[in-house]
Amino acid sequence: MAKIKVKKSKKQVNQVKEAPKEENVLVLPPVRMSSDPTPKQVKWINRQRVLVFAARGINHRHRHLMEDLKNLMPHHKSESKMERSKNLYVVNEISEMKNCNKCILFEGRKMRDLYLWLANIPNGPSAKFLVENIYTMGELKMTGNCLKGSRPLLSFDPQFTKDAHYSLLKELLVQIFGVPKHHPKSQPFFDHVYTFMILDNRIWFRNYQILSEDGALAEIGPRFVLNPVKIFSGSFGGSTLWENPKYVTPAKLRQAYSKKAANKYERRIEKKVMNEATKPETGYPDIEGAEFFKGDPLKKAEDVLMEEQIKEEPEENENNGVPEPVFSMRKSKSKPDMAIRRKQLKAKSKAISDQIKKRKQFKRKKPVK
Repeated sequence: MAKIKVKKSKKQVNQVKEAPKEENVLVLPPVRMSSDPTPKQVKWINRQRVLVFAARGINHRHRHLMEDLKNLMPHHKSESKMERSKNLYVVNEISEMKNCNKCILFEGRKMRDLYLWLANIPNGPSAKFLVENIYTMGELKMTGNCLKGSRPLLSFDPQFTKDAHYSLLKELLVQIFGVPKHHPKSQPFFDHVYTFMILDNRIWFRNYQILSEDGALAEIGPRFVLNPVKIFSGSFGGSTLWENPKYVTPAKLRQAYSKKAANKYERRIEKKVMNEATKPETGYPDIEGAEFFKGDPLKKAEDVLMEEQIKEEPEENENNGVPEPVFSMRKSKSKPDMAIRRKQLKAKSKAISDQIKKRKQFKRKKPVK
């Protein structure tokens, strides 16, 4: 008999082959992890945007400091320089056009003084600072480093909670320098720390890199000091909430230094004239004549001692006529003798002072320039 061949389809062959494998082999999931759908972007809740720009009149160091702050703040927005002739209220309009609710404005005076404005737009408050002791990242050349766009930890001095104006400044600094979570340009980890310390009625800013988990730090920069001037209720204006009573403008400080340097020459001339007026004519005003210095000084000293010893020798006893034994060449002076001696010395010193006063016939006159 002829054998009949039955053609089987490919599906039937695969089913026959796979049947014994399902019993002993663990079947892997059909979809791999790499082909999973991408998760949805986390919602960006804290939408703080900071406008960082300057007015015309700042020098190169101030501009480098502004660029350093821009590199540290991934949530910033930049703008070209503002004209100095414009009013500061224009900054509110510029910030609204840039869709920013915080602002950092650098304002220069005389190409040497730098003022910093921190403002909450559009309702306020705003604070004005004088920036002192500026050191940029390029000048410091520290060994520390951090990833650009990473979020910082903010560390504040405990004194910020003791005074009302410092607590207000703390809240303003937190909202401006704190990088929002899930910001598109930020990194999702912390690797550096901002420290704000209060010393000498000023706020000291430092930036440190976190080296290890045990708290080891390395300074990165920049570093500067904020001297608070005023706090206003509005944005770049309004009523004054607080004013620093110890603040002195740098122009007044420079004026005081120049006055001090100008009076230096006059004081030197007056001192020279006074020394010449009060200078005695002789080295020993109470000794008249040059005969005192003639002869052997040792012999004269011996003669003087002998005369003093003769005067101090005790008188003979009138009753017995027997002189008292003398055990020493000198006898201690009694209290009345000491009082007489003091009176004599006072009279002599008064006479000397009168002689000096007679020679002081100088009237103070300003030196002719």
